Amino acid sequence: MNCAIIMAAGKGKRMKADINKQFILIKDKPILAYTIEKFEKNSFIDQIVIVAAPEEVNFCKSEIVYKYSFKKVKKIVCGGKERQDSVLNGLIAAKESDIVLIHDGARPFVDNRIISSGIEYAKLYGGAACGMAPKDTIKVKKSDGFSERTIDRSKLFCVQTPQCFKYEEILKAHMYAKEKNIPATDDTMLFEMAGNRVYLYEGSYNNIKITTPEDLYSAEKLIDSGY
Repeated sequence: MNCAIIMAAGKGKRMKADINKQFILIKDKPILAYTIEKFEKNSFIDQIVIVAAPEEVNFCKSEIVYKYSFKKVKKIVCGGKERQDSVLNGLIAAKESDIVLIHDGARPFVDNRIISSGIEYAKLYGGAACGMAPKDTIKVKKSDGFSERTIDRSKLFCVQTPQCFKYEEILKAHMYAKEKNIPATDDTMLFEMAGNRVYLYEGSYNNIKITTPEDLYSAEKLIDSGY
C-alpha cells in the first residue's frame, strides 16, 4: 500500500497571515485542498493521512476533506511540538503502508510524474527525494560579510517534497532519532543518519512551497496556467 502523509500542522509565520497558511484561499480554494487533490487523483496512491494542528483537526475534516469529497483521506491526526514529532505521528497512523510519501501541505503544484517516480524509486532504493539544481551561484559567506568561496553548483541539489521511503525503514529511522534525541528538519537527514542512502530524482521548478506572501502571486499564476 502506498500512503501519502501530508504535513499541514505548521503555522507558517513568514506568511504573516492570521490563519494557517494551508487554509489560505487561492482562487476561492484552500491551498491544502489543491495539495490533497494531486495525491487523490494519482492512481498509485492508496490512502492519504493528514497531519494537522490539534485545534484545526475538525476544521480540516469539515472544510477540506468533506467539503471537497476526498475519498482517499483515511485519517487526520494531530501534529506534535516539532515537525519531526508530527511526521512520526503520521507514520504511526500509516502503519499498514509499504511505501510512504511525506509531503508539505503548502506545496500544491506537485505533479503525477513526481509522485509516481517517487514511489518507484523508494521501492528500488528504500528512500528517494525529488528536487532541482539551484539556478543561482552559491557562495559560502564568512562572518565578516565577505565571500569565502564559491561552491560547485553541479554538485548541489535543492530538495523538495515528497520524500518517499519504505515504511519500515523510515519508521525505524524516526524511532532511532526519538530514542537518541536527534533533531532534524528534514526526513532524508534522519534516514541518512540511520545509515541509509537517499536517491535524488528530478522534481520541478513549479513544485514550489508557498511560504511568503510573494509566493501567493506565483501560485495564482501557476493555477491560471493549468497547474
